[in-house]
Amino acid sequence: MKDKSFRNTKQKLKTAKGRKIGSINWLQRHINDPYVNLCKKKGYRSRAAFKLLEIDEKFKILSNAKSIIDLGAAPGGWLQIAKEKANKAKIIGIDLKEIEPVEGVLLIEGDFLELIDNNEFQGALPDKVDVVLSDMAANACGDRQIDHLRLVELVGFALEFAVKKLNKGGCFVAKLLKGKEEKFLLDEAKKHFQTVKYFKPDASYDDSSEVYLIALKFKNQQAENL
Repeated sequence: MKDKSFRNTKQKLKTAKGRKIGSINWLQRHINDPYVNLCKKKGYRSRAAFKLLEIDEKFKILSNAKSIIDLGAAPGGWLQIAKEKANKAKIIGIDLKEIEPVEGVLLIEGDFLELIDNNEFQGALPDKVDVVLSDMAANACGDRQIDHLRLVELVGFALEFAVKKLNKGGCFVAKLLKGKEEKFLLDEAKKHFQTVKYFKPDASYDDSSEVYLIALKFKNQQAENL
């Protein structure tokens, strides 16, 4: 990810009469997005794959992992990176949406929040894992504060799940939208991990409030209610 020379090419979008300005701007950015274009060349399913690549490049969370769970895994970009970086690991992807198969990866379709207390779901998982990833996103309503609160709640459940499932020394990574309430998650994560910080990959849009919560070296304490 250190070579960013691919960023320099741009295309101009030809617009049709009647098309809304917001739609034009989104399409223009999408066409000129270097990560979208690089996705096609690399065969990745989403530009989000490059976010995990950057996270792993900086924090080295995948290469030594023997078991990885990816929450909100569709369309599978993070699963592809996990498979590349930890080829021999047991990798499990979970999402509401159907995910196109990834060789050597176990896929579970369902609502993570409903599956948590499902015995069949729990039986499909290892007792303990080394990495829990969450690129989950709550349904957006367009109000940044509400979207922030919904994602904080969702990540809170993912953190609680990670605390119960991680091996000592394990890692937890989750997408957040910056706002007033994320400090709650930071404080909770600090109770269970030696190192906790925020990281914004270059692949995240500059005008987005998106950041990633990086929690490293799980202390293997008795799981507490969050």
